[in-house]
Amino acid sequence: MEQPDLAAAIDVAAEALVRVLDPEGSRHQMTVSPTQLRVLSLISARPLTNVNRLAELLDVVPSSASRLCDRLEAIGLLRRVADSRDKREVRLVPTAAAEALLRELTERRQRAVQAVLERMPSRTQHELLLALLAFSQAAAPDPGARPA
Repeated sequence: MEQPDLAAAIDVAAEALVRVLDPEGSRHQMTVSPTQLRVLSLISARPLTNVNRLAELLDVVPSSASRLCDRLEAIGLLRRVADSRDKREVRLVPTAAAEALLRELTERRQRAVQAVLERMPSRTQHELLLALLAFSQAAAPDPGARPA
């Protein structure tokens, strides 16, 4: 009986977290779609990404990934650069504007989460931290892997 209640509580908390991280008010300020932000986040975290790898990460066909990249390149958030080791390979590189956008979004989300955390007792914050670390470790593809 405890597991379904816990799973339901996590589902409710996840919905609350989504509301905190992506409030309606900030959507109109964003110049890119959530999918485009995801693309920028993926390539920012994986410097050697090409269109085929991006398509795999997004679980889409390469032509769809390429069109996403075309749009990001057109608004100055992405560059395609020949790989220095293999000129036939083209890498996707976020521009400085993209990195600034991702930093701003991260800072905004962290401030929103911090505002909620400040309404919680410090002991509960610590318990939440331990629970989230344990959850991340259990959810990792390699359960023996340590969370970041």
